[in-house]
Order: sequence, then structure tokens, then C-alpha cells
Amino acid sequence: MMDLYPYLSVNHTFISLLKNMKLVIATRNANKIIEIREKFEHITGLEILTLKEFEDVPEVVEDGITFEENALKKARVISNFTGLPALADDSGLEIEALGGEPGIYSARYAGDEVTDEFRNILIHEKMRDVPAEKRGARFICIIAICMPDAREYVVRGECYGIISYYIQGEYGFGYDPIFYLPHMKKTMAQLSLSEKNRISHRAIALEKSIDILNGLISFEN
Repeated sequence: MMDLYPYLSVNHTFISLLKNMKLVIATRNANKIIEIREKFEHITGLEILTLKEFEDVPEVVEDGITFEENALKKARVISNFTGLPALADDSGLEIEALGGEPGIYSARYAGDEVTDEFRNILIHEKMRDVPAEKRGARFICIIAICMPDAREYVVRGECYGIISYYIQGEYGFGYDPIFYLPHMKKTMAQLSLSEKNRISHRAIALEKSIDILNGLISFEN
């Protein structure tokens, strides 16, 4: 992982690559892409590409033991494959009463084939008898940006809340309907996209990513 400032020593070949910088979003999750596009829409000189624009994209096995390892692996593989800067995130829910579950297995909790609704119901069942004061949880998002010259940047965002007694909300995805934000008096799934993109774990990490991307693009110009 590299700080931004050592980047200023890059050679002219790499500088030319960053003119009108193209950034590949290393995910097939349409909901994540929507959030990222909304957050990055005001970055001048940035063109966002998705995996749909490339053929024979390799599947990345998320076998890391931390969010950081998984995010970096995804970004590295896609950057190496496309020859372009790539951004990947790994995110998940950690619940105090469940010893940090589902954690890095959030997207695969209870199996790859089950729905988000099933996972939320499963957690509700596990939390049935947990009192309010022990229902604390946090969403974590790690974003990795990997460059074709092997420079890497990693940022982290966290959002704290509690596991709701009810499944509520029609927006968002994943565990949003059971993640209650006391200061908002809503679950994450009851927030509009603009609200969520101000306070969520991914929003916080994306804000930090914006600083990195603007720094790269500004130096180029």
C-alpha cells in the first residue's frame, strides 16, 4: 500500500495513461456500481468502466482473511487484466452479539445461493433473544485502488448502528433492512440513495477514494 505523494515520481509513460483517467470498477454488483457512480459523478476527468465492457474477465476467488486482502486481490487482478486502474471494495457486517459474524463472509453467509432476505431472516432468528443494549453492529467497507504500475491505495469506512427488531425498508441491498441507525431513526434500507451516500460505510470510504483520484488526476493536469 502506498501513500499518494510518492506517486509524484511516476514516469512519463504512466502520466500519459492517466489523461482522462479510466477507472474499472471491479464488481458485478449492480447496486454497488450505482452507489459508486453517484458518488464519483462530479470528478472531472474520470471515466468509469464496468466489467461488462470487457470480455473473458477472470473470476476472483475471495479467499483472504480480511476485508483488505479481498479488496486488494480483486483490484489487482482486474488492473492486471485490463491494464487500467481498478477499484474494488470488500464490505460486510459485523455483529457484536454474534462474535463479529457474518464479517468477511457477509455476501456468502449461509451459502452462495441464498437470498438477502433469507440472510436477514436468519440473523433475526439468531438475535431473537438478544437485548437492545447488546445489538450493536457495524458496517465496514475497504476500498482498494490498484494502478497498472503496481501502486496501491487502501481506504476504510465504518458505520455504526444496531440490529433492528424488524426488517424494514425498500431501498439499498444486503443487510440494509436490518441495520438501524439510531440518529436517523431509520434502517439503512429506509434511506434514499442520496442520504445513504452521505453516511454509509461505503460513502465514507468513497469520499476518501475521491481525494486519491482527484490527486492523481490533478497531478496529470
